[in-house]
Amino acid sequence: MALLAELVALQKQGEAAVLDRVADALAALGGLIESISYEPADVPLIDEFATGPAMDAGKRRAVVARFAGDGTGRSLLVFAHPDSERFTDATNWQHDPFAASVAEGRMHGWGIADDLAGVAAVVAALAALRKAGLSLAGALAVAITPSKRHARGIAAVLERGPSAEGALYLHPAESGAGLAEIKAFASGVLEFEIEVAGVPPATQEPSHTAFAHQAVHPLDKAMLLIDALRRLDARRGARIHHPRLEAAVGRSTNILIASISAGDDGMRQRVPAGLRLSGSISFPPTESMKAVQAEVEVALAAAAADDAFLSQHPPTLRWLSGVSGSDVADDHPLYEIAARAIADITGIAARVNPMHTSSDIRNPLVQKGIPAIGLGPLCGNLTHAGGHDEWVDIEDHLRTVTVAATIMTRWCGTASQGEAPENAA
Repeated sequence: MALLAELVALQKQGEAAVLDRVADALAALGGLIESISYEPADVPLIDEFATGPAMDAGKRRAVVARFAGDGTGRSLLVFAHPDSERFTDATNWQHDPFAASVAEGRMHGWGIADDLAGVAAVVAALAALRKAGLSLAGALAVAITPSKRHARGIAAVLERGPSAEGALYLHPAESGAGLAEIKAFASGVLEFEIEVAGVPPATQEPSHTAFAHQAVHPLDKAMLLIDALRRLDARRGARIHHPRLEAAVGRSTNILIASISAGDDGMRQRVPAGLRLSGSISFPPTESMKAVQAEVEVALAAAAADDAFLSQHPPTLRWLSGVSGSDVADDHPLYEIAARAIADITGIAARVNPMHTSSDIRNPLVQKGIPAIGLGPLCGNLTHAGGHDEWVDIEDHLRTVTVAATIMTRWCGTASQGEAPENAA
């Protein structure tokens, strides 16, 4: 837990300080270190995109540590992300966000569950193997890569290599299930915005209220488009089915209208000249992103064509970002090894939570065809979900370290004799 506490404290100095400390720790364990500097917008992607407003500008850095093995086992990529939500203030925090305070079996800290615990677990698992006198037969690559706000760190690493036969993403379970859950499925998601024009009344009067019947209100036209999207949503929900999603929530795809903005709060007697609405669409890995986009575009175009005003003033649809989903079956060897490791160490029969829309587990499979799963300890009060005093359960974190080390040995094999680590703590 000492490294995890240190990483929490280092966040005060910024992401670079965290990366430097992790690179030193991985080098001390025998890793061949590579630092990758990249521009997120320049990373080539398959079935994924993001526009400028959806991502941070400027160069980012990822750290990769390679452990060669002896070439007789399967190769594995283990990854986690060092960046957290931007620090704003800690007004509602009861614990110092950078002190790694411990209370009631939990360690608190800014970004500790998203994803400093995963970063620290990678290093601790490798240290446990070294202490047990084990070296891996298969090649192991550890990638500590930025993720937030479409940072595309793992995609940048995959684009330059290394390749692997499987990938393990270490990240605490946002659901609060801890090691009872394995991330093996992620839906794709598209984010969009639509601009709708209106026409204020033809008057020079500062108040439009008495003339409102002469205006074309953009909200009236937006409702036509929203109705079209709702009808499309219903058709898609009836047509598209995935067993994992159906079992979890009874539906495999959704269209969500998340926000509508128009006018000015201080101008209550004016008809707005336009309106903007935004939303998102989830879709299973069995669908292509382009096919989903095409359905939406056709539905909106048909709604506009049926309205006299919209046919002459068509709405503007902008796709802001999109990622494709991924799916690793329960009978895949990587999943089976992870499930057995969790059962052996914790006694828990883990299950798949298919509700991690756009999870980073998608990247190895979508970008390079590498099956990937994820797991991590109990956590809570995540900052990115609006919480405060973010925490990770200490005992479950230590169990995660042992589980990760066990997965490494069982997937990659060992090059020397020894017992698999039972107490990585």
